Amino acid sequence: MRLRGSLRECWEGMKLSTKGRYGVKAMYELARSGRAGPLPLHVIARRQGLSQHYLEQLVGPLREAGLVRSVRGAQGGYELARPPEEITVGDVVRILEGPIAVTDCTVPGVGVEHCGRAQGCVARGVWERVSESIARVLDSITLADLCREAGDPAGDAAGEAAGERDGEGRGGCPARGVPERVTRERHGPGTNRRRRKGEVR
Repeated sequence: MRLRGSLRECWEGMKLSTKGRYGVKAMYELARSGRAGPLPLHVIARRQGLSQHYLEQLVGPLREAGLVRSVRGAQGGYELARPPEEITVGDVVRILEGPIAVTDCTVPGVGVEHCGRAQGCVARGVWERVSESIARVLDSITLADLCREAGDPAGDAAGEAAGERDGEGRGGCPARGVPERVTRERHGPGTNRRRRKGEVR
């Protein structure tokens, strides 16, 4: 089914760019490394199958926001600046993607300025509720949660991480369950409902 006009823009707006997705994967690797010490970017890139050059562009904003810190030296690299229990997926996404909003008119604080008809728009309330639901889910998941769900509690992978600083690692997507949580938040328990005719997937 083809999407047109504002509906298409809203649908596209619900998708994270590679900045958010790769940023979450990188932060997960730092969380699971735990007490192993700083992790070089090339190790993170190899473990998650990402571009090292692209990761170099992402760590800057994360460092400036106080989520990661760099350590120089032969055994240097990057590590979390705060405990993984205190960093949420929402924190990472906002730093790398900006405000969590599915349309310009729902951007907190400045949304109305993007559209002269926002005040009287009957659909704006819907987009606000969708944006709030997504934000609630992302803010409810910490890096420690991602590690636990991957069967690798934050900090408990220290020995493994130290032994594979230059190895391949396990890879995999640590946030694969996040979209399902967003869907459950939006639709409630019955997320396996059949789609109605003409409904966008």
